[in-house]
Amino acid sequence: MSTSTSPAPVLRHLSWPLALPLMVLASSVEAAGLDQAMEDLVAPLSQLVSTAIFFSLPLFGAELPLVVLWLVAGGIFSTIYFRLINLRGLGHAFKLVRGDYANPRDQGEVSHFQALATAVSGTVGIGNIGGVAIAVSLGGPGVLFWMILAGFLGMSTKFVECALATHYRRYNADGSVSGGPMFYLSRGLAERGMPRLGRFMGAFYAIGIVIGCLGIGNMFQSNQAFMQFVGVTGGTEASWFADKGWLFGLIMASLIGVVIIGGIKSIARVTEKVVPFMAILYCSMALLIIGMNAEALPFAIGAIFQGAFTPEGVAGGTLGAIIIGFQRAVFSNEAGIGSASIAHAAVRTKHPVTEGYVALLEPFIDTIVICSLTGLVIVTTLYYDPALTQGVGGIEMTSSAFARNVAWFPVPLSVAALLFAFSTAISWSYYGLKGWTYLFGEGRLGRNLFKLLFCAFIVIGSMIQLKSMLDLSDALVFVICVPNILGIYLLAPVVKRELTSYHRKLRNGEILNYRKHESLSPSIRKEIRRIHGDY
Repeated sequence: MSTSTSPAPVLRHLSWPLALPLMVLASSVEAAGLDQAMEDLVAPLSQLVSTAIFFSLPLFGAELPLVVLWLVAGGIFSTIYFRLINLRGLGHAFKLVRGDYANPRDQGEVSHFQALATAVSGTVGIGNIGGVAIAVSLGGPGVLFWMILAGFLGMSTKFVECALATHYRRYNADGSVSGGPMFYLSRGLAERGMPRLGRFMGAFYAIGIVIGCLGIGNMFQSNQAFMQFVGVTGGTEASWFADKGWLFGLIMASLIGVVIIGGIKSIARVTEKVVPFMAILYCSMALLIIGMNAEALPFAIGAIFQGAFTPEGVAGGTLGAIIIGFQRAVFSNEAGIGSASIAHAAVRTKHPVTEGYVALLEPFIDTIVICSLTGLVIVTTLYYDPALTQGVGGIEMTSSAFARNVAWFPVPLSVAALLFAFSTAISWSYYGLKGWTYLFGEGRLGRNLFKLLFCAFIVIGSMIQLKSMLDLSDALVFVICVPNILGIYLLAPVVKRELTSYHRKLRNGEILNYRKHESLSPSIRKEIRRIHGDY
């Protein structure tokens, strides 16, 4: 029996143990000057690791980060090896998400839609609002073309890593499942006669995702959410919350704690509601602004295509624009990093490639839709205000572009940013937890200890800016793409065999369209149950 079927009893037992350390931490961090002490301690290590991981080669006047090249190479390989699965598989992916082939008897914890919503919530974040604006300011409108192309290639990478995560997932005694790169690296490479390498790479990945989740999926999100909240409530000078990061952090940590204590099922129930709402809210606002800037669309489209191949004022020219666009895409949708496959592995299915198909939609939504809409808002506004990209940060730039047409739009934009930060944090808590349990086991005490630690870092992130800690966690998140992409190269034939088998069963009628068969008469459904045994 699962010990987490209902989060309420666990929450009651943990409420004071969770709250007391956070309140003590909140009251003592600033007084003790912990931020500066930690900064001084971590800075040398952070600098060393970041320099190694984000090492760049000078090429025709541009700087080419090798980690970006490694990620893009994985996308090109996956797209070619699986014969444009990112294009051919879109239609089937939508059918799977709406439940056409969903058998509630299959093993797993969440539906295809819930798995997708959880994964999307982990990738759609502050970067979709502010990061795109910064990319345009650095590389011009042409970076949007290369960003979309990189997102398209990333769809294939997601297909492979999520199919592998579902294929090699582990079924736990309490009925839950655990999956992700650490499992397909260790188990998959063991099948290929490399068990020691597999164990090393799996453990390396797990350590990276645990440390990385405390930065990119935790402290950064709470810090940016607090900054947005202060900005919308009066700014650093007038907001009552300006010097109360500890209070904001406690509130955010409590809300996140209530969700994550219930595990992936609780997280999925939240994300399946929050993600569509925040996506519709943000996309509707962006489309309205683009519509109001309709006369600037020919300029924007022309600037994007012209800037993609003949950019002006960009270091490295066309190559510089390509690098900036690709970098923004891979940093946004995380294709090749493997983190989202941890959420996808929890799906209810007995055909692993189905979740590979569903995962195609993640970079499509994150990069091709949301990032592109942000980019069009920025570029169409440049038609009226060429100085938009000068002297301001990413979110401020996007906020100014929205406010030019509708003065009060920065308020719902801030709401969207807060929801992005909240949903990203709860998804990354699950990614970190699965890395933790891979290393230390599935015990209830260990799981709750990690959740407590995660919530504590939410408070810290709201109070202080540990730049070196964030830089270190970013570096570790991206270094785990090295074993992950290597695993994709080595294990791609496994996915191809599964894909061939899956399509053969589809053609032979062995895999039912359950949504279609619901409309059949009871006698026909009875005969189907007799033949298939699982309907």
